Parts: sequence; C-alpha cells; structure tokens
Amino acid sequence: MKNPLTTHAFVSSTALAPLALRLVAGIIFIAHGAQKLFGVFGGYGLEGTGQWMASIGLEPGYLMALMAGSAEFFGGIFLLLGLLTRANGAVLSITMLVAIFAVHFENGLFMSNNGYEFALALLAISISIAISGAGRFSLDNVLSKRFNTQ
Repeated sequence: MKNPLTTHAFVSSTALAPLALRLVAGIIFIAHGAQKLFGVFGGYGLEGTGQWMASIGLEPGYLMALMAGSAEFFGGIFLLLGLLTRANGAVLSITMLVAIFAVHFENGLFMSNNGYEFALALLAISISIAISGAGRFSLDNVLSKRFNTQ
C-alpha cells in the first residue's frame, strides 16, 4: 500500500524550471555554507562565524553558525541532487528569513549597503522550490516512481 506522506514528499512537476533554480541556488548555498562551516572562500569558519553571530544577538553563536552553515552547505548539496527538495526549500527559506531580519533589513534593500536583496532572491528561490518540488531531473522523482510502483 502506498504511503501518501512518503509519496507526497517526493512528488513534483516534471518541469525543467526547478532544475535551473536548484542548480544555481545549490552552488550558492554550498559556497556560503562552506564559508561558515569550514572557513573557505574567505569565510571565518564555525568559530569566527559563531563569534560574529553572538555579537549581533544570535545566541549561542557557535550553535547558530553550525545550524545556518549546515542548512546552507548540506541543503545546497541536496538541492543539486534534488533530494528531499520540498523540506529542504522550507529549511532554506527559514534560514534566509533569519538572514534578512537579523542581519540585512536595517541596511535597506541594496547589496551595496549590505542590504537584503540577495537574501530576498534566495528566499524567493527557496520558497519556489519548496512549492514546486525538484522538477524533472532529480532523485526525488526517482524515489517518487519507486514509491508509486509498490
């Protein structure tokens, strides 16, 4: 018997548009997560990012850095694979909301002033992916077919 909860988590449209969003957003999220977790690409790693997060009131800073970095890094990998895409999009949406309101909102819209426009674009992509699912070329579709044939 089919489990509607399991099958719905993986079902998505067969459109190609989610693929374009997933690939670009996945690369961006992996890079930003790697900055936070591993200190690559000019990042400060967990210790430095944790200290900065604590300094802006996100306590405990180390845990917040670990959560944000993990959501971005592993979420980005899952986006590239198209795995657990709806749940992943929801988690990344929450991560971007925190970034917008805890870090960027007071600086206005534009990135040139450390504003929230880039985080807002990533939020829109994450919400879109959470709603649409992974699209045609994804592990979610492979799993969906497997669950629907049992």
